[in-house]
Amino acid sequence: MSPDTPLAAECQPSPNFGPRRGPLRPDMLLLHYTGMADGDVALRWMCMERSQVSSHYLVHEDGRIVQLVREVDRAWHAGAGSWRGGDDINSRSIGIEIVNPGHEHGYRPFPSEQIAALLPLCQEIVGRWQIAPEGVLGHSDVAPGRKQDPGELFPWAALAAGGVGHFTRPEAITGGRFFGLGDSGEPVTAYQSLLAAYGYGIEPTGRFDERTRAVTIAFQQHFRPAKVDGVADMSTITTLHRLLSTLSSSPFAAREERADPARFA
Repeated sequence: MSPDTPLAAECQPSPNFGPRRGPLRPDMLLLHYTGMADGDVALRWMCMERSQVSSHYLVHEDGRIVQLVREVDRAWHAGAGSWRGGDDINSRSIGIEIVNPGHEHGYRPFPSEQIAALLPLCQEIVGRWQIAPEGVLGHSDVAPGRKQDPGELFPWAALAAGGVGHFTRPEAITGGRFFGLGDSGEPVTAYQSLLAAYGYGIEPTGRFDERTRAVTIAFQQHFRPAKVDGVADMSTITTLHRLLSTLSSSPFAAREERADPARFA
């Protein structure tokens, strides 16, 4: 196996991959953390057939990049999930595992050396596959409630400063009206419509249920990480609307018409 990029220090081929299904090609770059004791343990696991998991790349904490699966192939990194109405995330994406113990094993900030190596890799991938900024996502975005990586400590703003990803300055956290678990009504429907318009897998039911809370947490981890509580406060809603206002397109754009943040005031 030859690396797809000179940025890869080595290749460690994983047996866990297959062809992309049907006409699907990568239109997403999906970022994960490994959530294991260290990078070597994670690399060994992804190279074991019995694990049934892999990714295209792994980025160590010191910045070393290892390629495991060719970009043209379908790595097994996303599992069950959805984005913008599509559910075969593995066929639609390039996956990068970023070494970090994760929330269950001592979650910590990502070293600067690691992010300095990750950024040019992401720049290459989005350029090679013409992935739109809004197609650069975390695992938690496509699998809310089931996954929470790369989490609220991941420096999305640093990637955006390098031209990778869709990002906006989070609205300051203040008081005001908010919605949470158990609430219902037209304002909740409008909020769910905002989330669906951006791409999250949620239906506007008008009930702030566990699914809505999980999607809210995923959104906050990515775009409003200062407070991750699953509550739709005005900071969360305004940040979401600001992102939508700069989005080039959405398959659910019609839903945005009833989702003006003024309706939540």
